Amino acid sequence: MRQAPGKIPPLPTRYPDESIYQALSRLGLTSDATRRLIATDTRDVKNINVYKDVVSGVVFIDGHYVGSDTYESGEYRKNSVADPAATLQAGFEDHVDTTRRLESYKQFVTGKVICDFGCGAGSFLNASRPLASRVCGIELQLDYLSALKSSGIPCVNTLDQMEGDCDTAFLFHSFEHLPNPSSVLRDLHAVLKKNGAGRIVIEVPHARDFLVEGLSCPEFLEFTLWSQHLILHTRESLKSFLEDAGFKSVVIEGVQRFGIANHLHWLRHQRPGGHKSNLSVLETPSLKQAYADALSRLDANDSLVAIAST
Repeated sequence: MRQAPGKIPPLPTRYPDESIYQALSRLGLTSDATRRLIATDTRDVKNINVYKDVVSGVVFIDGHYVGSDTYESGEYRKNSVADPAATLQAGFEDHVDTTRRLESYKQFVTGKVICDFGCGAGSFLNASRPLASRVCGIELQLDYLSALKSSGIPCVNTLDQMEGDCDTAFLFHSFEHLPNPSSVLRDLHAVLKKNGAGRIVIEVPHARDFLVEGLSCPEFLEFTLWSQHLILHTRESLKSFLEDAGFKSVVIEGVQRFGIANHLHWLRHQRPGGHKSNLSVLETPSLKQAYADALSRLDANDSLVAIAST
């Protein structure tokens, strides 16, 4: 039985030595017969194999992990600023994402104890703080961690350092980076309130992104295949991982972070940035919503969000 409140004891991991391929295979999401090699390089690392399962659609990298040191230093981040405290001021994409997320999942924030696993610079925690009962970040990058603490937001680098139970755990584009996703989900389940009172909200890149499967844009595929993206999920794979970890009532929705201006820019210029180009004036709120809805009907959004209960 867990201790609450107070410091959580070290949490057991159910599958501590399980590789990405082993996890996917155990859950029936890939096999030697159904996986296909789709690339031998990623955008940042040469000679690394990327596979896609022809049945489940999941895309994955097996046997590679950049290591905690990489995340602690944060050197891999592009366009970083010198002053860690300044990172607490969101850029354009971060602002748009944070606004959408808080509006969409405000019911899981208001009056709740929340944690953001892989919170980065803490934009979501800062936005949530006026509404939540208590907030806490889980973050490896040392300068982010220090800056958040200095701003008055509790932040730790491991789950076992958290105090008390949480109502809601958020993972925004961090789950796909984990070399041990099943173990982390089990540990998150352990720190959440039980008997359906706890919630988890996970946002991940979608393996069936329209630019990949619908428009067959090779430049976007090359950009998407990053050595730190160990799994690109489908609805099936995301639900399977959550249910395997003990979560229930899993609901998954498609979310479109980047709209038609971004897609047109990729097709014309073969690079990102259309959402901040002159093309962005095309994206009225109604057009943006209509395009996102159309992609949802095709199951072709660029991101998936799963919401589940304990």
